[in-house]
Amino acid sequence: MYKTFFKPLLDRLGALLLLILFAPVFIAVGLSVYLTMGRPLVFTQKRPGYKENIFTIYKFRTMSDERDSNGELLSDELRLKGAGKLIRSLSLDELPQLMNVLKGEMSFIGPRPLLIEYLPLYNHEQKRRHDVLPGITGWAQVNGRNAISWEDKFRYDVEYVDSLSFWNDLKIIFLTVKKVLIKEGISQEGTVTMEKFLGNPTPKDSL
Repeated sequence: MYKTFFKPLLDRLGALLLLILFAPVFIAVGLSVYLTMGRPLVFTQKRPGYKENIFTIYKFRTMSDERDSNGELLSDELRLKGAGKLIRSLSLDELPQLMNVLKGEMSFIGPRPLLIEYLPLYNHEQKRRHDVLPGITGWAQVNGRNAISWEDKFRYDVEYVDSLSFWNDLKIIFLTVKKVLIKEGISQEGTVTMEKFLGNPTPKDSL
């Protein structure tokens, strides 16, 4: 009953309330993005959601469009700086996803929606992360976020699917607030975010 009725209801009511309460923050962050990076203010990208259905995710833009002499985009490390780095460190870039929650495409709590290109790389167990709506935050995020390995991230995602409950969601919300306040696990060591998922190692690779 919680998964199919109360969780979606609480998600949409919560998203509507927060969109109203955080309107001044939306304006402040949007203005900051505009003054430092210009338009567009919001980054959009297609992502797989529940049962691998594709939707458009919304995030405040945090990287510039700076390019090298050949017209190629600079690395993420060089394009993420100043206001963009601050916005990401405070997780304010995730605020537009309240619209995804309001539309029923995402939940507050669930496995993070990843890139479409990863879909054929998952094994059967990892695919189970799509048995629930993707979330703004989740069990993997409060257990390391981008600082843990892909193997651990997917294990936490499936653990969440198997133990979904109101009390677990409430626990994750409180742990998320703590993580944001101490700015822990925002990036993987050596990168500004998380290295790409290249698939699961074969038995030979794991020797």
